[in-house]
Amino acid sequence: MTTLIFILPFLVLYAVLAIYAERKISAFIQDRLGPMEVGYYGIAQTIADLLKLLQKEDIVPAKAEKGLFRIAPLLIFVSVFAGFAVLPLAPNWHGAALSTGIFFLLAIISLDVIGIIIAGWSSNNKYSVLGTMRSAAQIISYEIPMGLSVLCVCIVCETLDLQEISVQQGILSGSPRYLLDIPALGIDTTLYGGFLSWNIFRMPVLILTWVIFFIASLAECNRAPFDLPEAESELVAGFQTEYSGFRWAVIMLGEYAMMLLVSILGAVLFFGSWNTPLPDIGSVRLATWTTGAPGTLASTLWGIFWLLSKSLFFVAVQIWIRWTYPRLRVDQLMNLSWKYLTPLALILIILCAFWKIIFI
Repeated sequence: MTTLIFILPFLVLYAVLAIYAERKISAFIQDRLGPMEVGYYGIAQTIADLLKLLQKEDIVPAKAEKGLFRIAPLLIFVSVFAGFAVLPLAPNWHGAALSTGIFFLLAIISLDVIGIIIAGWSSNNKYSVLGTMRSAAQIISYEIPMGLSVLCVCIVCETLDLQEISVQQGILSGSPRYLLDIPALGIDTTLYGGFLSWNIFRMPVLILTWVIFFIASLAECNRAPFDLPEAESELVAGFQTEYSGFRWAVIMLGEYAMMLLVSILGAVLFFGSWNTPLPDIGSVRLATWTTGAPGTLASTLWGIFWLLSKSLFFVAVQIWIRWTYPRLRVDQLMNLSWKYLTPLALILIILCAFWKIIFI
């Protein structure tokens, strides 16, 4: 219920802002202005587009499987939306507080491929079916290296609980680290918490693991250079070709929600989750000041701020990549997953296991 009350309105607001940001970032990359007429610097353009979509006629093709055609967009969005239920957004916000939160998250978001298949097949459109087959093959292929990269983190942290993984990367986790040892000067340079407690610094092998996770997350979101299921130059719009109005908007909302979901998951697993990147250096309590007292409203607000800041940064990177790199061919897309990412992820799992055995 908490997810429905707080997360759903936030996702709508986030989608509006993300679409505007994507238009402006793409315009900057291509040396043009982007939206400028509706509102200050075109800031109300996305809102105007949303109102237009809500007023458009809900068209269902005459030869479509009407029941499945209508329900497919909801299946796509709900499978993504349910993933937010287990995310630890702050120290005092445990989500659904599942001890197997990662397992639930990966399981529930994988169901969106069912909605995509239903959407394409029920449209009774050859381009939609081609987009559906591409999307199913792509999502299933890249779920394997993504799952293996997540498993690396689970091995290092010895838990499937996302909140526990977050706590381990915080100010109280691990042993103190030293920036500079100057005992003669009496300077305390002991480091607690901060970015050095993040998983990618606790075990540097996880840096490469995160690269695999990020590439796979782009494919899961159907983002360029993995946007073959929606290739406008080949398939008009892919599996959502026949959709219009509100149902098309729901599909796009699911896509942008997935971008945020995988970005939050990446931040939780690799980049300290809701923990501050600033460390305590001796008597200078930067981490303490930017974390708040445990159990207080300040700690919740700080946690949400840091997690969303990291996540929205990765969303911006996804947008930047879309407007920078060309689309892959189908054979290149499959080769990258099965010949490179999956074997490399398996090797990284072995390295993480040996690291735990030898050094712990």
